[in-house]
Amino acid sequence: MSPIDLESVAATACAAADLARAEILPRFRSVVVETKRDGSPVTEADRAAERAIRKRLHEDFPDFSILGEEYGAEGRRGGPEWIIDPIDGTIGFSRGIPLFSTLIALAVDGEPVMGLIDLPALDERYVGWKGGGCRRNGVPTRVSQETDLQRAIISHGDPFCFDERGERPAFERMAREIPMLRGYTDAFGYAQVLGGGIAAMVDMGLRIWDIAPVQILVPEAGGRCVTLSEHAGTFGLVVGSPPLVDQLLAFLSRR
Repeated sequence: MSPIDLESVAATACAAADLARAEILPRFRSVVVETKRDGSPVTEADRAAERAIRKRLHEDFPDFSILGEEYGAEGRRGGPEWIIDPIDGTIGFSRGIPLFSTLIALAVDGEPVMGLIDLPALDERYVGWKGGGCRRNGVPTRVSQETDLQRAIISHGDPFCFDERGERPAFERMAREIPMLRGYTDAFGYAQVLGGGIAAMVDMGLRIWDIAPVQILVPEAGGRCVTLSEHAGTFGLVVGSPPLVDQLLAFLSRR
């Protein structure tokens, strides 16, 4: 297989994210919420955005397979694979909270090589690829290099996900020992890590489409990204300033 032009891949991902915005924003604060078989929420905005993303990705790279949250897998497995979540943070989106995002990644041999986090309501987009760095709206970003948990803003995902992984003691310890522990959840939190405002984030209960863009964007922004082992079909992430990631990993009982 010939080398992949990752800059062209990123351009296609951006074009797909533009199409997703066109489906999502007109429905924001005016959408009906349904419940999927797994109990998670979904809206027509999720479905319409994923259809638009898939169409554009397939047009530009017809030989790449696609895995998306709403419509599953398509295409020949084993080669490059697009991984997409049309709306990360559907609960917030459905309740009028503007911190939702669109996630797109390209993985080769299971390793993400390009990632995109788009925040439509905030008009911010983070894009990066292997060896290309990370940019927010075209401007390079860098993860915080903070070393002291007492000075850092640390973010976390939903506490019940810590329970599911058996890590409630780690969450309680963070709550006791970290002065600025804040719940900036979903990919919005990761975007703030990429921008340097949040120094590190600990999250659990994640699917592959949640973690794939982060796994490439954080290192490209000069940070460390540690993926916690699969547990009950989900993963965890500890990302951000390398010294703080090391310290936060020590809070956990299992990796």
